[in-house]
Amino acid sequence: MKLKFYLVIAFMISVVCVIGFSVISFLISDHEIAHFDSTIISAVQGLESPGLTKMMKTFTFIGSASFVSVMSLLLIFFLYKVLHHRTELILFVFAIGGSAILNEILKHFFQRARPDFHRLIDISGFSFPSGHAMNAFTVYVIITFLLWRHIPRKWARCLLILISTVMILAIGVSRIYLGVHYPSDVLGGYLASGFWCTMAIWFFQYYKEKGYNIKYNR
Repeated sequence: MKLKFYLVIAFMISVVCVIGFSVISFLISDHEIAHFDSTIISAVQGLESPGLTKMMKTFTFIGSASFVSVMSLLLIFFLYKVLHHRTELILFVFAIGGSAILNEILKHFFQRARPDFHRLIDISGFSFPSGHAMNAFTVYVIITFLLWRHIPRKWARCLLILISTVMILAIGVSRIYLGVHYPSDVLGGYLASGFWCTMAIWFFQYYKEKGYNIKYNR
C-alpha cells in the first residue's frame, strides 16, 4: 500500500513537470514569454555589483559540468566505499548521466539562441533548457533522496533540504544574472530535471520494494 501511494505521487509529479515544460516550450515557440523573461532579467540584473558578480560566477562554476563530474565521482566513492550501497550508486549514475543526455537532446531539438545582451561571461551553445539548472536540480535532489534515510535527526534533514534548495535556486539565478540564460530556460531546466528525477526515483523504489518482497516472501 505504501509503495502504491509513493508511486502515484511520483507519477503525478512527473505529469505536472511534463505539462509545465510543454507549456513553457509552447510559449517560447510563439514568443509569448518574452515579457516574463525581460521582467525577471531586469529585476535580477538590476542588482549587479562587483561582489555579487563574483558570487554568481562561483555558483555558475558549481553548476558546471566539470564541477558536477568531480563531485559525482566523490559521491560515487562515498556511496560505494563508505555506505556500501551499490543499488543507490546505480540510481545516482543513472540520474546524473541521463539528465545530461536529456539536456543535450532537448537543446538540439528546440535550438533556442542565448540572450545577446549584457553578458558577463562568454559561452556558446543553445539556451533552452538550461544545462546548469538541470545539473543542479538532478544532483541535489538525488543527493537529498539518498542521504535522507541516513540522517536520523529532523533538524538535520531540514538543513539538508534547505541547503539543496538554496543551491538549486542560486545556480539557476546565476545564469540569469550573468546574462547567459532566459528565466524560462532555467524554469524549463527545473521541470525537465524534475520529470527525470521523479521517474528515476520511481523505478528505483519500485524495483527495490519488489526485490525486497521477493526476498522475504519466499
